[in-house]
Amino acid sequence: MSLRTSRPARIGQYLALLAYLVFLAFPFLWLVSTAFKPAPELASLHPTWIPEDPTLANFRQAFDEQSLLRAAGNSLVAAVCAALIAVVVATPMAYVTARHRSRLTTAATGWVVVSQAFPFVLVIIPLFLVLKDLHLINSLAGLVMVYVVWSLPFALWMLVGYVRAVPAELEEAAAVDGAGRLRTLVSVTAPLLAPGIVATALFAFVTAWNEFFFALVLLKTPEKQTLPVVLTHFLGAEGVADLGPLAAAAFLATIPSLVLFAVIQKRITGGMFTGAVKS
Repeated sequence: MSLRTSRPARIGQYLALLAYLVFLAFPFLWLVSTAFKPAPELASLHPTWIPEDPTLANFRQAFDEQSLLRAAGNSLVAAVCAALIAVVVATPMAYVTARHRSRLTTAATGWVVVSQAFPFVLVIIPLFLVLKDLHLINSLAGLVMVYVVWSLPFALWMLVGYVRAVPAELEEAAAVDGAGRLRTLVSVTAPLLAPGIVATALFAFVTAWNEFFFALVLLKTPEKQTLPVVLTHFLGAEGVADLGPLAAAAFLATIPSLVLFAVIQKRITGGMFTGAVKS
């Protein structure tokens, strides 16, 4: 009897989840459909879900009109450097914050969380003036510095949670067995933090890869611009979009984020303490 009553509830949950997934996937599916549609179908008053005559012309036109590979390389350099530096800086900070709790660390963590609510417009003018004095305007190094500063609060907040999830008893047991502080951190704590470090780095990478506002303000020459900024070049002077090439370029720009989020999902659900059993 309980199975009969629970089955409709499960079906309802699955249907609700399916509806939510369709809602989330609609923009991406429409983007993919638009990317493969020829110009006559894009101008049609009766749009279709599936292209009737799919074509790769939009992709060829996108690469002919803009330097997408160069822009993708700039985005890749900025995102990788920002993610690595943010994780290297945030990991020891997170360990100290999690293991040595005090009013100061609690206040610092609260300020980190609050700082994430600040809008970009509020900080862009001070950042611009600082980078101008450092001669880092229109450079990937300056953009990486901004990305590191902007992603550090989130990276710190995320890593603090991972460090707190590692039982302090494991470190105490290693100390009892004669392991020094450094060996304990390297052999016991670091392997358990590895999934959290990877997930944090990937989140920082995706954030920098998709960032638009800072790159638009700080990068002036086309040779230095990142991929999100280059995508705006498919908009005409009067705001008319070259829809086919824009959709094709946006689809290509979305692929790295999708792949990395799939990796993040595996890392997070894989479990932090696999094999963390003291024998």
